Amino acid sequence: MKTLVIGNGGREHAIAKALSRDPDVEAVHAAPGNPGIGAVATVHDVDPLDGEAVATLAHRLEVDLVVVGPEAPLVAGVADAVRAAGIACFGPSKAAARIEGSKAFAKDVMAAAEIPTALARVCESAGEAGDALDTFGPPYVVKDDGLAAGKGVVVTSDRAAAQAHAAGCERVVVEEYLDGPEVSLFGFSDGTTVLPLLPAQDFKRLLDGGHGPNTGGMGAYAPLPWAPEGLVEEVNDRVLRPAVGELARRGTPFVGLLYAGLALTSRGVRVVEFNARFGDPETQVLLELLDTPLGPVLHAAAAGRLDDVERLRWKSGAAVAVVMASAGYPDSPRKGDAISGVEAAEVLHDVHVLHAGTALGPVGLATAGGRVLAVTGLGDSVQQARDRAYEGVRLIDFAGHQFRRDIAVAVG
Repeated sequence: MKTLVIGNGGREHAIAKALSRDPDVEAVHAAPGNPGIGAVATVHDVDPLDGEAVATLAHRLEVDLVVVGPEAPLVAGVADAVRAAGIACFGPSKAAARIEGSKAFAKDVMAAAEIPTALARVCESAGEAGDALDTFGPPYVVKDDGLAAGKGVVVTSDRAAAQAHAAGCERVVVEEYLDGPEVSLFGFSDGTTVLPLLPAQDFKRLLDGGHGPNTGGMGAYAPLPWAPEGLVEEVNDRVLRPAVGELARRGTPFVGLLYAGLALTSRGVRVVEFNARFGDPETQVLLELLDTPLGPVLHAAAAGRLDDVERLRWKSGAAVAVVMASAGYPDSPRKGDAISGVEAAEVLHDVHVLHAGTALGPVGLATAGGRVLAVTGLGDSVQQARDRAYEGVRLIDFAGHQFRRDIAVAVG
């Protein structure tokens, strides 16, 4: 099988790496890629938002499967263009990707499918937003209706800050605050069948202790020793399959990876958000733990044959990813700072460095985005995996680097 991975982030590096070690995959291509992806795939220059260009590249390379990683190309309809060209594609259509592209659409799907989630109001004016803030009270939760690279959500007890965020968006969803720990659960979908993965936990805030601004994710780990028994089955039955079923009922079957961000509240499981693709940095830990070859699973989903795939197999032990971000992230990430120590970290036992915001320039490997690297450690326990990840982090340096020191702390 020949594959083409679209994207240039840490999630795409993890996907390309997993495909590169799959015995069923004879070639891995990526576009536009990054220096880390270039070590495991042949990289090509293409605009990931240009569906026709992606389809043309896929034809030229004679690939059997295209995997669209980021949300922006999915919402732009790149998967539609690839399918229209007669090539199998893992990634939802533009219509189905609205479940991430519009928070209001996602709420409508959840209401129709009776999926448990927070009470919410869709607001298109400052007055509507103010009324909704008064109704739900603090802590205030205000979400930009559209894509915002994981940074469009404000959770605050400061009403003025909540109102200001709403005023800066054309359309927002204001909803009740959900208590309890958050969990990420992904499911492969072929439009009908859903195959769930392990639960993982992501750390969204920039600073230790859950402080600071929201980010795309500063670290993650799996499995979750404290997760309630039967959580995967419950979420698959009450959340993932109903969502996929509702999208199919609307004539927009979801083919790809459906991500459910969940809150385990005092009233039970509630959906915080849906994403239409692999989450980042949860993908980095989950694909390190996945023992089932990835290529056939993705191809079966793209071909509508996921019911032929056996239950996923997982390696024993745990994985922890720690994100190293650039100076100024998330508001104004600095680019061009030289990165050192990656090679030293990668020779450590069970430590893997996945590239996100990196590029090659006059100084060699350099920062090129907000979240620069995800240093992932593997171990027999979460604690051992955590120790190994941070051992790798200590060897890597670039000016102004930021990372949390409490990823997966004291969880087993």
